[in-house]
Amino acid sequence: MKDIFLVIPVFLPLLFGGFLVLCKRFDKLDCRKITGYVTLLNSLMIWGILLGGIGRKGLMLFRITDRLNIFFRLDGPGMVFAGLISFLWPLAVLYASEYMEEDKHQRSFFGFYTMTYGATAAIAMAGNITTLYVFYEMMTLVTFPLVLHYKNQESREASIVYLVYSFGGATCAFIGMIVMIVTEGSGIFRYGGFLQHVGLNADQIHFLLIIYVVSFFGFGVKAALFPLHGWLPKVSVAPTPVTALLHAVAVVKAGAFAILRLTYYCYGPEMLRGTFAQKVTAFFVMATIFYGSSMAVKEIHFKRRLAYSTISNLSYILLGAVMMCPAGLMAALTHMVFHALMKITAFFCAGAVMKKADKHYIYELDGLGYRMPVTFVCFTIAALSLTGTPLFCGFISKWFIARGALAGGGRLGIIAIGVMMVSALLTAIYMMTVVVRAFYPGKDFDPENISGISDPTWRMLLPITLISSLIIFFGIYSGPLIRFFEQIAKGVI
Repeated sequence: MKDIFLVIPVFLPLLFGGFLVLCKRFDKLDCRKITGYVTLLNSLMIWGILLGGIGRKGLMLFRITDRLNIFFRLDGPGMVFAGLISFLWPLAVLYASEYMEEDKHQRSFFGFYTMTYGATAAIAMAGNITTLYVFYEMMTLVTFPLVLHYKNQESREASIVYLVYSFGGATCAFIGMIVMIVTEGSGIFRYGGFLQHVGLNADQIHFLLIIYVVSFFGFGVKAALFPLHGWLPKVSVAPTPVTALLHAVAVVKAGAFAILRLTYYCYGPEMLRGTFAQKVTAFFVMATIFYGSSMAVKEIHFKRRLAYSTISNLSYILLGAVMMCPAGLMAALTHMVFHALMKITAFFCAGAVMKKADKHYIYELDGLGYRMPVTFVCFTIAALSLTGTPLFCGFISKWFIARGALAGGGRLGIIAIGVMMVSALLTAIYMMTVVVRAFYPGKDFDPENISGISDPTWRMLLPITLISSLIIFFGIYSGPLIRFFEQIAKGVI
């Protein structure tokens, strides 16, 4: 009976967000304050569920048909994703309360921002493929207005591209969902894959492998998998609190999380390992890592450079997934969490620069490290971590991805490590270029160009400094968290 509490963190933000969008009585200050309180309350409820051991048996909310139903349950991967979003969302709302305080459309912004929280929580706590898919598509609908928020021509074009890509991916994912449910009957997630326990002949297995590739690319749209990544740089036109969540916590992580579910809890690594499905998906994952890093080096717009960085680094999670072994799953979960910390810090810092200095391009950042020292010190921490520097959490996650590649065995693992090394070099180039410009502007630099610029107030600095501190903390002391991920990867949790 306690499992009924699973639905509260899903529907509270959805209902409150919808009410905020429709009700015109709230002024700007009320929108920011009430959203902060509701978000914090929702996060506390999620942590109460996690620590209280609620949701292990699951809750059947209602049946659509005999085989299609909405079912919530918390297992290991769901706990990781739910814990991640519930920690970062209140900090993102606090950051947004300063970033958006002069915006004219705060009511709709915070309404859809809160609804996105509910949809993401539902994905984390989905107990079967149907529930995951339903709320996965709901996420598209509630994030679309956030991309469109500024309502200028650039925002309109970006929102249309976002919808086209998302609905295209949804079609492929829908095909996969239907085939899996028809084949197995329930679609309830099971460690090792629910399809593993269905008696299948060789032709059926071959067909299901084709469907796996189709589903992988369907969910891979939101994970910005090459060549389906085109929407991600374009949505950088949205407000920074939105892009920070799109690139670090909600949308792209939902795509990666769905692929982990597909691989380890629908199909199972035993069915996929050594097949053409593994080889095809691994090729595109590695191509994405290299492509994203290469494009980030070329990109001169600050937020779009970080967007291409997301494309590359997000596929590190998928690289762990396609190794089809427990070590790969553990590495993927590790990077899913640590990448969120690194990338949300980088985007928050970029947003602070755009808000306080009105600088949008890399060549405009010269000397800003002396005017905005806290912002750029924190950005440096995120940059070093993304590069894979020891004593930062990015080194830990990439180390385990390399171990997972070796555990996967064979030529594929060796090629994966080579791609990671090249990507690390490119990451150092495109991230540290920002740091060098900020702190070492050169002889021709005129300090008058940045006069009057300063760090933002505590509402933006607190999330930035807190999360960047965690990047260092987990780089030094991540043992308990890693052991927790290992237990999940072994199917114990």
